[in-house]
Amino acid sequence: MDPSEYIAHHLQNLSTSQQTSIFDIHVWNLDTLFWSILCGIVTIIILGLAARKATSGVPGRFQCAIEMLVEMVEDQSKSMIHGRRRFISPLALTVFVWVALMNSLDFIPVDLPTRVIGWLDLSETFPHMRLVPTADLNGTLGIAIGVFVLVIYYNVKIKGAGGFIHELLSAPFGAHPLLWIPNLVLNIIEFVAKTVSLGMRLFGNMYAGELLFLLIALLGSMWHFGADASVLGFLGHVVAGTVWAIFHILIVLLQAFIFMMLTLVYLGQAHDSH
Repeated sequence: MDPSEYIAHHLQNLSTSQQTSIFDIHVWNLDTLFWSILCGIVTIIILGLAARKATSGVPGRFQCAIEMLVEMVEDQSKSMIHGRRRFISPLALTVFVWVALMNSLDFIPVDLPTRVIGWLDLSETFPHMRLVPTADLNGTLGIAIGVFVLVIYYNVKIKGAGGFIHELLSAPFGAHPLLWIPNLVLNIIEFVAKTVSLGMRLFGNMYAGELLFLLIALLGSMWHFGADASVLGFLGHVVAGTVWAIFHILIVLLQAFIFMMLTLVYLGQAHDSH
């Protein structure tokens, strides 16, 4: 494959059918579903083990790390949610760990899935395999839509159905009947913009990171022990790959933190009234 074919191959999902339009409900990205569900199961196992093995004595390294994470999430939750947090704080913790695990799949070498599938002689069954669910817009928008559903739920729960409808019609310009339509349109745009931006932000950062790893891999493919400039390709591959992998650790955790924080912000706004 030439470089463009190599990148196109690695950026293609294992789908049930070919996409024919921008929005096609018949297309299921099986690799995104599999790896996101697997990371979700691992998240439940990690947090479940931490809760089961928690002790009031001297904590071990694992318990200490989880306690630091819980304390960080709880502090952020307290500052944004004015009300009961019995469900929201665990939700924020789960979102952070889950998104961080999905993002961390980007550290697996880009050609390893293809190599493993080839070794198992499954290339015809799995012609494509993308490991990072958050580098697929379907995955990130799916999580964002889940957050949107929770925002609507808490708006109705905290303010009541009548109070939520009143807020949609009266904020931000006022409760005059002539302003109901402008208020409603602006509020709908706000909800849609929050949902789309929440999913697009995570997708854009992880997609760019995945693409850079592919470009670095192509840089290393120039190397064939020759005495020409291909040696520079190998050196560039090692140096650029190492530097980007180290920097990507920050991106992986930062994007998970930002997604968790925005989830808390939107749920906190649902608890407040204009």
